[in-house]
Amino acid sequence: MKALVYYGPLDVRVSDVPDPKIEQPTDVLVQITTTNICGSDLHMYEGRTNMEAGRILGHENLGKVIEVGTAVVHVKVGDMVCLPFNIGCGHCRNCERQLTAFCLTMNPGFAGAAYGFAGMGPYEGGQAEYLRVPYGDFNCQILPANASEKENDYAMLSDIFPTGYHATELAGVKPGESVVVYGAGPVGLMAALSARIKGADKIMVVDSHPDRLKLVEELGCIPIDMTKGSPVDQVLELTDGQGADRGCECVGYQCCNRHGQEQSNLTMNELVQAVKFTGSIGVVGVFVTADPKSKEELQKKGHMDFDFGSFWMKGQRIATGQANVKSYNRELCALISSGKAKPSFIVSHELSLAEAPDAYKHFNARDDGWTKVVLKPGKTSSKK
Repeated sequence: MKALVYYGPLDVRVSDVPDPKIEQPTDVLVQITTTNICGSDLHMYEGRTNMEAGRILGHENLGKVIEVGTAVVHVKVGDMVCLPFNIGCGHCRNCERQLTAFCLTMNPGFAGAAYGFAGMGPYEGGQAEYLRVPYGDFNCQILPANASEKENDYAMLSDIFPTGYHATELAGVKPGESVVVYGAGPVGLMAALSARIKGADKIMVVDSHPDRLKLVEELGCIPIDMTKGSPVDQVLELTDGQGADRGCECVGYQCCNRHGQEQSNLTMNELVQAVKFTGSIGVVGVFVTADPKSKEELQKKGHMDFDFGSFWMKGQRIATGQANVKSYNRELCALISSGKAKPSFIVSHELSLAEAPDAYKHFNARDDGWTKVVLKPGKTSSKK
């Protein structure tokens, strides 16, 4: 089959690789029809992780079931399924508690497994024509009859929509509250959409890219352009000097200042300033335990200069971690099916798999208009 293979920093190529096969009776094989490029793929693309050469990328996947193992009873050949990026066993202590992002058995020695992701087990990614899904009955979200009609919407259930929702859950967003989201990338936009679904009154989103801030405005939220002055000051002005009730960090360790220079502690420290006394912050942006290629000495060890004094004095709370996608997928799927949520509004490019290497270059460069890229294996045409 054709698949996008990581060969090293800034070097991904569509290559011929062996087709996946049923390895366990509980496996499912899926023909991928939509697979997305995620912002966290860029950490690996840039060589900022321990991703091994020869691996297939891609953890945001959707497709059609073409084969099932002998022990699979719920998922059927022909089902359209979305695949949460977390790979869970369904029976360990964490999976039973719906903490599927921290499965204890799928990646021995570590809590958590995922497709095509550094440090998250040996599982190949879905930026390919086919994908093997372990524990298919547990890890496949069977989609409604309108799956083909709303395919780009349902594809967002694999990661970014539930991850954005998770940010609001970690922050504890409630109806009528004010929320500040750092990052207007795909996850930040999904956090803003989720805050709106939850009935937040004032939703402010901080970024520096005009195309992304335009989407914030189209969503009915308040864009805060960090290039035009301190985001903290802008948030305080919009909240009568009190700060937002809740904050969401949707950028991660490669966050940048207004000059485009990496400053790994920037969003965390600004959220402490922008969120009110006794407020809470949800962190879903990726932070790593080591980043040897960083220019910051602390960040090389996965540390940061965090303003803990202000955080403590303000009586704030922080909750962190990857989204337990299965905890949210059924409900978010229902919102898409009924037309009450349309997360595909962020999609800027729909491309063939062959165009993936070029798409990575544009997406990594944050080129204007490259908001979210979906790949369509098996298709040769592309559209913007």
